[in-house]
Amino acid sequence: MDVLTDQDVQKYQDEGYLVLDGLLSPEECDALRDRMSEIIEQMDVPELCRTQFSTDHDEQLKKQGSADYFITSGDKIRFFFEKGVFDDKGEFIVPKEHSLNKIGHALHAYEPLFKAVTLSPKVQNLAKKLGLIYPVILQSMYIFKVQFICPALTPHQDATFLYTQPLGRVMGVWLALEDAALENGCLWFIPGSHNNGITRRMVRTPKGTFPLTDFIGREKDYDDKLFVPAPVKKGGAVLIHGEVVHRSAANTSDVSRHVYTFHIMESQNTIWSPENWLQPTEELPFPSLYT
Repeated sequence: MDVLTDQDVQKYQDEGYLVLDGLLSPEECDALRDRMSEIIEQMDVPELCRTQFSTDHDEQLKKQGSADYFITSGDKIRFFFEKGVFDDKGEFIVPKEHSLNKIGHALHAYEPLFKAVTLSPKVQNLAKKLGLIYPVILQSMYIFKVQFICPALTPHQDATFLYTQPLGRVMGVWLALEDAALENGCLWFIPGSHNNGITRRMVRTPKGTFPLTDFIGREKDYDDKLFVPAPVKKGGAVLIHGEVVHRSAANTSDVSRHVYTFHIMESQNTIWSPENWLQPTEELPFPSLYT
């Protein structure tokens, strides 16, 4: 799958997401997973930084937004853990490879295999077909969705966390490194919900205040019946408009659902909010997709 069809582009514009088969080969998927296994084997996480990751509103404030470890991770590779994987002394009570929710947020900058996939001609061609002029890479994550451990991901919009003026300039590219099915927590979308703006924003609080981030507004309550599942086979991709409402169910199966995902922003005539948690740094300005 090298380029989008006109029908694909229309579907993405109409529904706010698009499922694509075969963007990566099975071998590319396996290579990314093997490299991630090496990273986990070598990880040395300071006790104070064993941050548990959640998308629940209050949990985000307490566990994630308030943590310097999270807010300074935009130009680094850092580890974010599931709940209940440490004992009260901070020691693992599950195997290391089953402890992680995600690793982020600069794999695309520092890990050659992940960089090659992120900046690949296939991804560049997708962006060109969608009309992106000066796309840049904002962040990247490896998401584990561990069997029996990983809870549901609550309904949200990526623009809540990656806010631009005007809206609509951010797109997620979600690459399935294993089959993502109903049983192990595939994504679910409300088609067309990218046309309704956003109802909450995560913002940095003024310097010297605590917590380090806060939310403006609240996530709406969404009717469960509006969500449509988007299963995708290993090697497939899901393009995610920054404003489309999406979620995933808990992984109640006996298999994981590994994903590599990154966000692209059209930088032409776009203002990246200085209030976003994620900020470019001198060490890592947002790199161009078109190398």
